[in-house]
Amino acid sequence: MKDAYSFHTSQEDLERHYELEYKAYERIFARAGAKNVVAVKSDSGMMGGSISHEFMLLSDIGEDTLVICPECDYRANMEAAECIVENESAELRPLEKLHTPDCKTIEELSRFLKCEEKNMAKAVVYQKNEDDSYIIVFIRGDLDVNETKLRNYLGFDIHPAVITEESGIVAGFIGPVGLTENARAVFDRSLRGISSLVCGANEIDYHYVGLNVGRDIGDTEYIDVAKTYDGAICPKCGKKALTIKKGIEIGNIFQLGTKYTKSMNMTYLDRDGEAKNPIMGCYGIGVGRLSASICQESHDDYGPIWPITIAPWEVEICNLRCDDETVNAEAQKLYEELQKEGVEVLYDDRNIRPGAMFADADLFGIPVRAVVSPKTCERSVVEISYRDKSFKGDVPSKDAAKEIKRMVNELKAQYDI
Repeated sequence: MKDAYSFHTSQEDLERHYELEYKAYERIFARAGAKNVVAVKSDSGMMGGSISHEFMLLSDIGEDTLVICPECDYRANMEAAECIVENESAELRPLEKLHTPDCKTIEELSRFLKCEEKNMAKAVVYQKNEDDSYIIVFIRGDLDVNETKLRNYLGFDIHPAVITEESGIVAGFIGPVGLTENARAVFDRSLRGISSLVCGANEIDYHYVGLNVGRDIGDTEYIDVAKTYDGAICPKCGKKALTIKKGIEIGNIFQLGTKYTKSMNMTYLDRDGEAKNPIMGCYGIGVGRLSASICQESHDDYGPIWPITIAPWEVEICNLRCDDETVNAEAQKLYEELQKEGVEVLYDDRNIRPGAMFADADLFGIPVRAVVSPKTCERSVVEISYRDKSFKGDVPSKDAAKEIKRMVNELKAQYDI
């Protein structure tokens, strides 16, 4: 990791510096050649703090799920993404208990009652880590619980529940009406505004239809603890445009506040001589992750295609006949001229077959390749090519170093952010 920390005497100064770090990270990743990087709002998690962003390289093999609006600049990690739904108005119905044999899942109940899942209240049960007390989340039947948002709301760690007979919870038939006092109920805001819901009746093989939360439960606090989904409403622009993508985390920045300076009793004296805790920011880049991610993004069947800004060398010279005096002299001369030009050069003069040398050169992924062989020496040229196969041609030997230097500068200019 590349880690950095900043210390401030005011929140305003932290926010000013945080914005500078944000923009610097954008330039770093662009100059490193990462093509598809987005910054997303994230959950601070164990690091603490109120605001954090992750820099994600979009990739189908990414380990993180991202929520992106193509209509505006809204970006968020799934863990932090707001979930907004629209509920259609429906006729208010009386609360009625129905016999629903063997309908323990939302899917089974939907088929049995011929009712859409979005008109049902699903119950998801968790337990508090400290004392195994029960928390039951009631959420719209077509949605899933975002456990990170739930933990943040509750303020403690939870785990999926093991439901015992003594708990009074009737697994598969849980509902908010007549719910056991052994459980704490949390209502997701996706249920708000639905006039008539289907829910469990807390009795084996029975469900209620016509549940109206305001009428049948009373005043209820609605909390956003749902995972958003593809096509959901954007919290920023209000359009039904959210898309779900995968990404690889390559960097993150946090506004930490005073969590750590307080815990370590770190203080400074302000102008009035009063001891105060500095406000912290934290900024990290996964250097190994960054290079691996760029390799994933920029490669072909033969190996990596490194951007010249992070390539191990800028140019590779392939001497195809190290036992030939003329070839050796020409290759050595080119090597020395490039060194004088300040070009980073790998000189391969191993006594191996050309095919093996070229295969190794592809695996190195070096942006520019210069080949010196008996045939090129006969024609007084050097064969130049790009690793991405976009160019291959001959350059007069006397001009080769200058031309290669020009090509290197041209490639670098693409990343001069």
